[in-house]
Amino acid sequence: DLSRSIPSGGYANPRLQLSSAELRQVLQRGSAALVERGLATTEDLACTEAGGSLTDAVPDAVSGRAVERGQDQLGTIGSGNHFVEVQVVETLYDPAAARVLGLRTGLVTVLIHTGSRGLGHQVCTDYVRAMQPVMARHHITLPDPQLACAPIRSPEGERYLGAMTAAANFAWANRQAITAAVREAFTRAFGAAGDLRLVYDVAHNLAKLEQHGGQRLWVHRKGATRAFGPSHPETPERYRPVGQPVFIPGSMGTASYVLAGTDLALERSFGSACHGAGRAMSRHAAKRVMPGHQVRRALQQMGVVVRCPSNAELAEEAPHAYKDVDRVVDVVEAAGLARRVARLRPVGVIKG
Repeated sequence: DLSRSIPSGGYANPRLQLSSAELRQVLQRGSAALVERGLATTEDLACTEAGGSLTDAVPDAVSGRAVERGQDQLGTIGSGNHFVEVQVVETLYDPAAARVLGLRTGLVTVLIHTGSRGLGHQVCTDYVRAMQPVMARHHITLPDPQLACAPIRSPEGERYLGAMTAAANFAWANRQAITAAVREAFTRAFGAAGDLRLVYDVAHNLAKLEQHGGQRLWVHRKGATRAFGPSHPETPERYRPVGQPVFIPGSMGTASYVLAGTDLALERSFGSACHGAGRAMSRHAAKRVMPGHQVRRALQQMGVVVRCPSNAELAEEAPHAYKDVDRVVDVVEAAGLARRVARLRPVGVIKG
């Protein structure tokens, strides 16, 4: 039911087609634009970074091609390392913190990892191209054209920030729409017992203006997530006793972790932690180790149900392609960036 309800790969979402005006509202308001459609609640927004809506978005800075690509992609996973995974809380390391986060041993959870889909990819493509002449004008030389940049206060820099923020709003709305589809599927299966509460939704590729060391700084987290501690004003009120939830997924066949951010992380990493175990080998190398059909069989033997239409994608995302998540979490905790709250075991995964 989940795989039927949540399009993956390159598929569109026929259940959530947006008009141009509706898409503009999503770019401007993020998850808040879904409240009127019954796909989000005020409680969801309270448990989403920035309330799921950055106010300095500029929809007009998003190209027509990017808008076209995002028109039918709200509520879809996409491909690559994006997923919807059903998990079970296996171990609690901090029962008191787990209670604050609403977790207990044996509880079924759903972890969602995806972003702004083709719309965000197109925003990136458009502005990498637009910034090439800007770099020449400012005498900026870089080893790779993909590192294209412009001064924050240049017209191009300001326009990019407006487009990037709009794409971030789309990403929050996308995950929120998927959350709504997950809730519907769980309710069909379990009735009232299938009602799911959002623990937290946080970006994993975003530049934001933040206060650090008495200065206002642009902090860019790429492949990283916030790990704010109990005292940070942006930590949701309900999580102030323990710190902001931090999620570190492993792979389809290994555990994922829920941690809580620390105040020490603000000093050591601008309040950041990794947002996953990270790859141990390239996608091409992973495919050479084991073909997709064997990966599927191995996961099923481990008790993990897989829904992925592409064996090639499955081979690229095989568990052996990723680092040992237990060791990664050990490092995060030892560095004082976040502390372990719970370990989650996968039982079912949907990928593109």
